[in-house]
Amino acid sequence: MGKKGKKWIAILFLLMLLVAGALWAGNYLLSKYHVENIYVDGNIHYSDEEIKEMIMGGVLGDNSLYLSHKYKNWSAKNIPFIDAITVETLSPDTIKITVYEKALAGYIKYLDAYMYFDKDGYLVENSSVRTAGIPQITGLSFSYAVLEKPLPVQDDKVFGDILTITKLLKKYELSADRIQFDGSNVTLHFGGIRVALGNERSRLENKIMIIPQVLDSLGDVKGVFHMESYDETHGNYVFKPTE
Repeated sequence: MGKKGKKWIAILFLLMLLVAGALWAGNYLLSKYHVENIYVDGNIHYSDEEIKEMIMGGVLGDNSLYLSHKYKNWSAKNIPFIDAITVETLSPDTIKITVYEKALAGYIKYLDAYMYFDKDGYLVENSSVRTAGIPQITGLSFSYAVLEKPLPVQDDKVFGDILTITKLLKKYELSADRIQFDGSNVTLHFGGIRVALGNERSRLENKIMIIPQVLDSLGDVKGVFHMESYDETHGNYVFKPTE
């Protein structure tokens, strides 16, 4: 065999070694970084399983190395209610998916849809599904609602009130079904219980902070708590049961 033939055999052998090495490395990476354990955090609107399906679909969807690289600086442009998602590799077979959902202050019912708005009153999502933990806002006066535009209410200061109330509800681990505005008066709805807070904003926290113990004491009783003139010093409020 001539020198030229030996040269091509050497090249072919080298190529075979490279291919074998690449295959070994590929198999090693696939097996070493195969995802077995998944933690999901930050999701409210979507379940853990729905988030996993979004993130782990397609080729290499079960490879922690690939996922952590793909979702390092990833923004969710086409997923409702979500701003961004990141994937962190805790160990080769374990990942943590962190979901950053859009900050929603409440929703309105409009044309048989749930329209969610942020703290500034901008309508950020339109859905046929109600998200648990986000209160319905009623009593606002507006003539139209357009996605990605502010809700055209008469007084946009109401959004500051909504943000304050929702923060206080979260602080005291309360989940209101509805926040009702009647002019400047505010009423919170918790199932069959209504809490009339009145229009005095300076005492909102003093009123809201006692609601958990009030609700616990009622059981299945329905009615209205009148706390419009509640005085934290004397504890004056009136409960009127309803049928």
